[in-house]
Amino acid sequence: MRVLVVEDDKKIRDFIVKGLQENQCQTFTADDGISALEILSLEKSIDIIVLDVMMPRMDGLTFLQTIRKNGESIPVIILSAKRSVEEKVEGLEYGADDYLEKPFSFSELYARMQVIHRRYSKEPIKVINELSFKDLKLNLISRVATRGNENIELQAREFALLEYFLKNPGRVITKTMILEKVYGYHFDTQTNVVDVLVHRLRSKVDAGEDKIIHTVRGVGYVLKN
Repeated sequence: MRVLVVEDDKKIRDFIVKGLQENQCQTFTADDGISALEILSLEKSIDIIVLDVMMPRMDGLTFLQTIRKNGESIPVIILSAKRSVEEKVEGLEYGADDYLEKPFSFSELYARMQVIHRRYSKEPIKVINELSFKDLKLNLISRVATRGNENIELQAREFALLEYFLKNPGRVITKTMILEKVYGYHFDTQTNVVDVLVHRLRSKVDAGEDKIIHTVRGVGYVLKN
């Protein structure tokens, strides 16, 4: 995906961009609506816009209203600290496709972006009942894992982590991403819970000589040959 992030708070903007780049997205950034309009005039293939509301020079709703009046149909997700129903309705009436309150987790934002992107690209949504990598299989319906001919008993978080790995083979999964996805933590807990969980999963999945869960020192883990 090619994503335009319009956010005047540098910390939040960098947080979003980092997560998008980890998911192989191409990112463009602006800190107000006027700068965002300039980017749109140059970049004609933006897939989705992540838009803050309160910004200098031109606020998010004015920007949104402007591009919709110009006939621009790029999907937009609004990020805002405003929480009243009226304010959410206003954003949607201006032409937003979704509305996410601050503070938010990147995993939720990215999931919503994927849903909207699929909707606009008209790609069929495939129902996946089983994930696999080499001789490792995970049935999402029966919640049974097997490697070779051996069943693997997994606790709930071990199952969630293995599912995450199998959905992202070859991609480095950071500890922060695991904390968000598996534990629901949206901050660094400064504990070793991720290391312990990965160790437990490895003891069950990587019991033989053919290891597939590897450590990327100083970054996280990756499922690969």
